[in-house]
Amino acid sequence: MSRITVIGGTGYAGSAIVSEAAARGHRITSLSRSLPEAPIPDVTYIQGDATNEATLSAAIDGADVVVAALAPRGPLAAAFRDVCRTIMRLADAAGVPLFVVGGHSSLRPAPGADRFVTDLGHIPAELHDEIRAGAALIIEDLPATPPTLDWVFVSPALRFGAHMPGERLGRYRLGDDVAVQPDDGGRISAADYALGFVDLIEKGDHHRAQVNLGH
Repeated sequence: MSRITVIGGTGYAGSAIVSEAAARGHRITSLSRSLPEAPIPDVTYIQGDATNEATLSAAIDGADVVVAALAPRGPLAAAFRDVCRTIMRLADAAGVPLFVVGGHSSLRPAPGADRFVTDLGHIPAELHDEIRAGAALIIEDLPATPPTLDWVFVSPALRFGAHMPGERLGRYRLGDDVAVQPDDGGRISAADYALGFVDLIEKGDHHRAQVNLGH
């Protein structure tokens, strides 16, 4: 079993990944600003600020896999990319793979087509900055990392989030940077996203690549 550090491990995606990975017997460390109301047995929870490099470094030390499950909103709105780039650098220095929780808008509707993020006209303007910040990780930041960093950027279907939780179906569809449900964006629950996410960690079949999970 692997030692997995989940940065943002009490958020919507992060908590589901922590739960799924712990259920499979992995040794989990969760770093987040707040502690969970219902902690999972045998998970190590660290309360700390991801903008502090020393805190990040301590959480990553000794890990076999690092998961970045942060959102570019709230306290991280301005610092999101800087924090993620620090995580990339620390994971590279530690020689461990990095799995990143991504967003749907960085996907493409068809091979070679522009990413959805290039046209946000149908999305409320107040969400544009966080969508662009999240997409910038796969468009700019991750490809610019040294080739020694092994990373996977995992985008969910469009309908994914605490406001549309869905239910566990015990299945998912796996695609690359082309959305597996391009017509309506599709949906996936946190539980099934985590199911696919931990499968990706365990199988280790993807390297320096974007993938997407939908139903």
